Amino acid sequence: MLVKTYSAAVIGLEATTITIEVNMTKGMIFRLSGLADTAVKESYDRICAALPNIGFRAPTANLTINLSPADLKKEGSGFDLPMAVGILAADGKVAAQRLSEYMMVSELGLDGKLKPVQAVLPVAIRARKDKFKGLIVPKENIHEAAIVNNLDVYGMENLADVVAFLNGNGGYEPMIVDTRKEFYERQYSFDLDFSDVKGQESVKRALEVAAAGGHNLIMIGPPGSGKSMMAKRLPSILPPLSLAESLETTQIYSVAGKLPQDTSLISQRPFRSPHHTISQVALVGGGNTPQPGEISLAHNGVLFLDELPELNRSVLEVLRQPLEDRSISISRAKYSIEYPASFMFVASMNPCPCGYYGDPTHHCVCTPGQIQRYMNKISGPLLDRIDIHCEIQAVPFSELSKMQPGEPSAVIRERVIAARKRQEERFSSLPANTGGVKGRIHCNAQMTERMLHKFAEPDTASLDMLRLAMERLKLSARAYSRILKVARTIADLAGSEQVQSMHIAEAIGYRNLDRGDWAERGM
Repeated sequence: MLVKTYSAAVIGLEATTITIEVNMTKGMIFRLSGLADTAVKESYDRICAALPNIGFRAPTANLTINLSPADLKKEGSGFDLPMAVGILAADGKVAAQRLSEYMMVSELGLDGKLKPVQAVLPVAIRARKDKFKGLIVPKENIHEAAIVNNLDVYGMENLADVVAFLNGNGGYEPMIVDTRKEFYERQYSFDLDFSDVKGQESVKRALEVAAAGGHNLIMIGPPGSGKSMMAKRLPSILPPLSLAESLETTQIYSVAGKLPQDTSLISQRPFRSPHHTISQVALVGGGNTPQPGEISLAHNGVLFLDELPELNRSVLEVLRQPLEDRSISISRAKYSIEYPASFMFVASMNPCPCGYYGDPTHHCVCTPGQIQRYMNKISGPLLDRIDIHCEIQAVPFSELSKMQPGEPSAVIRERVIAARKRQEERFSSLPANTGGVKGRIHCNAQMTERMLHKFAEPDTASLDMLRLAMERLKLSARAYSRILKVARTIADLAGSEQVQSMHIAEAIGYRNLDRGDWAERGM
């Protein structure tokens, strides 16, 4: 007897429907075809052990299972459930009439229990796209799959429940999630707030400008000056995620297997802070089994790299292309995948190897040559892609001892949202994929050169000031563009339609590391 069940294989962020064809004849041979990896090949052993433990006998017959399309590699344990159901249906234990209506994905325990798997959300999206009536998943994955509307999602405890459901027994009901309610309820709940930060007003201003325009930022200061503390609070002042952004981010976390249990949609912008020993593959993604890297997990959020010069130089250099293109293409001999990577890049570093260059309370023991070598660990092209350079000094005791809290994140966030709204209105008339930028332009950091001339053209006085700064600081053409983008954001925060000299002056002040004499100051 020949029966068919359905599952899906996920490559990158996209799922492809897989048809599991099970043919049973007299004999005692098992065959599996369809380019299956080791985990899929071991499914038959798990199935044979699980069936007796839920009251069924493993069939004694010739079994041929084909995973179609046969030229697409199948990986992981998610095919256990549809293969087990196919075997039972071929043996007459499951009614075959309803199999074509449901897609299934789950690992199978030896006791018949359904175990959670990764990448259930792309599978649910594929099931709806291919017009399946429903999707059967483990209970642990039900919140993740149920956010897809117009699809009945059933969370099952074990294989016996699935058999009873497909045979029309039991009162099983699909999971219903009020996606919008859950999403909006969790958007404004933050554990970290800028009210905890004492002093550092100039740094908080720089972070506000960065959040308002989606600009990349680097903080340079001695140990204990609050660089990491403020970076961790950056998501609390960023504009809230839209539903489309949330779904895209949730899909990435689903594929990576990093979606928290009992979570349907990610409602807050992600904040990723990998250790400085991270490898290239862990940062950009890839591997034998393709997985999103940290830059994709930070999509629509913040990637924070602490102790930037301590990262391997080759690891830092792979950031250059994603920072420009806002996506990462991973090409290997067997696959080519593109992951989204539109994130705010925030970094922090000490000003010198000992950490106390320029600190009035500590003596720096580094020579200018040591400081220059330390700074040279970060290439000029990478620094050019960072819009805002912000120097930090340790907070004096007089500020730390104040009991009065700082400005709360909610107040700063309102100003950021208002500035972003001005940018959305400005770019709303532009078509998608303008100037080579994928998707729509949402913030000033994404503007192209042509847009700068249209939306951020400075007046005569501002242009003279900018020309003088370019000559004295020996800035690159890319730095010129960064200054105009930041000035446009500062103008938006001030509610000004025209970029004025005061906005240009503040933006120039955020290019400290471009100064040729930076390592000699104060020596």
